[in-house]
This record gives sequence, structure tokens and C-alpha cells, in this order.
Amino acid sequence: MNTIYAAITIFGMTAILGIYLLSLVLRDRQTPKAAAIIHGLFAVTGLILLITYCKGNEQSPLVSIIVFAIAAMGGLILAYKDITGKKIPKWLGVAHGLTAVIGFAFLIFFACCQ
Repeated sequence: MNTIYAAITIFGMTAILGIYLLSLVLRDRQTPKAAAIIHGLFAVTGLILLITYCKGNEQSPLVSIIVFAIAAMGGLILAYKDITGKKIPKWLGVAHGLTAVIGFAFLIFFACCQ
């Protein structure tokens, strides 16, 4: 059960960085590459922890993993646009964040109901 709490903590830190990055995107400011990279690494770490948790348990947060994977695809598009110097669409940044929040809510619900 500790693995799921570690994933929740990592995703919480990911969300804090994500809010910071989204605030910059919404104000048409440049995003710091280091913050974007750390945000992505935290997200990947959280997703790996969730997948690892699923291997040893009968019940798993499968819906949360799927939603986070969808958010990750949006994050990859955002990262590509950021790295190539293209303008980041605000709608995509908001959609990415909302998708991740939904995945986080499913994860919290799963952890609370265990």
C-alpha cells in the first residue's frame, strides 16, 4: 500500500509544477525548460509507481492509469511544442491539466476506498 501513497505524493508534486507551468502558458510567458523536464520526470515516476503497484495487487487503479496515460500524451505534445519553440496552445495546456486532475481524483478515490 505504500507504493500507492508514494505515487500520490509524486503526482501531487507534479501538479504543483504543472500549475506553475500552466500559469506561465496562460500569460504567454516562456516556460523554464528545467521545470518542464522535472514535471515530466515526476509524472513518469508516478505512472511507473502505479503500474508497479498493479503487479502485486488484485485490485488496481486501472482507470487512473488510463487517464494519466492520456494526460501524458498531451504532455508529450506540449513538450514537443515547447522544445521546438512553437507557441503552446492554451487550450491544450488546460486540457492536459484537467485530464491529469481527473486521473488524480480517481487515484485518491481508489486509495481511500481500499
